[in-house]
Amino acid sequence: MVALCPGRRDPPLVRRAAGAVGSDRNRAGRPCGPRDRSRLRYIGSAFIATREAHAAEAYKASIVASSASDIVYTNLFTGVHGNYLRASIENAGLDPENLPQSDPSKMDFANSGSSVKTWRDIWGSGQGIGAIDTIPSAAELIARLTDEYDQALEALAFSRSFARRMIPIQFSIVITLSSR
Repeated sequence: MVALCPGRRDPPLVRRAAGAVGSDRNRAGRPCGPRDRSRLRYIGSAFIATREAHAAEAYKASIVASSASDIVYTNLFTGVHGNYLRASIENAGLDPENLPQSDPSKMDFANSGSSVKTWRDIWGSGQGIGAIDTIPSAAELIARLTDEYDQALEALAFSRSFARRMIPIQFSIVITLSSR
């Protein structure tokens, strides 16, 4: 899933920014300004846990019940390192604390020959899942993300405005104290 920066069209340079965007307060902290070359933000896990998503209900419930500490980073399942939900690894009969390393030269995205299938049984998830606490509709999630983004921008604008007003005061105090 991709959330685009408001007001931007056909960015000349695209660099992807991903991860921990379960809340749009996080996206506002990474602004899309003229000096910011990151134009796209990927939001994945939050959309997996929506009512319209074609993910298993147990997968959605696991995302809601989990936090960043429930993420296991391993290359075992495909040969490429990725983030997987601890509960799904345990449900597959594996010990998340003692997973062997995979040989990257033998990458196997189809998991041929195994009864446990990556994506079907072993579930991927991002580290921002701690911000996910419900299973909303996609429309509700988008509305919430939009509201959070707007609120975060307002808070940033207030903070910057407050800082601009305080800098001359702090500067004059330094000058006054240093001239004595």
